[in-house]
Amino acid sequence: MTIIVIASVLAIGVIAFVLLVGKSDIPVPEPVSPFAHLDERKAAIYDGLRDLRFEYSVGKLSDEDYRNTKRDLQKELAAVMAEVDRIRLAAMPPPPQAPPRIAGRFVCPSCGTAFPADLKFCGECGKPMRAGTA
Repeated sequence: MTIIVIASVLAIGVIAFVLLVGKSDIPVPEPVSPFAHLDERKAAIYDGLRDLRFEYSVGKLSDEDYRNTKRDLQKELAAVMAEVDRIRLAAMPPPPQAPPRIAGRFVCPSCGTAFPADLKFCGECGKPMRAGTA
């Protein structure tokens, strides 16, 4: 009998929890960095290079084994760093573009006023002449 009472109380508690806790009560997870796995791999390679240097200094590795292993780790590190650079470049906003030109004149993208020289801000409406300039 007591087992039935305990099970009933537990079931009521679970049902109340499910009904009362909404999606807004659950914290939003931290966004995962696109570099996280690369940073971990880079740290592992640096640890490997440090261990390799130590093992060579205490005489556990021959000169040839040391050079070959070091070269392989450095190649792997270069590949990781290239991937970091590729991701970083892909995440960067495009460079600001120059305002359009009409027969040697610069045109404001906001109001369409033409100017003979390239300006940072439109002399008519005051808005930036280039995307990204503020």
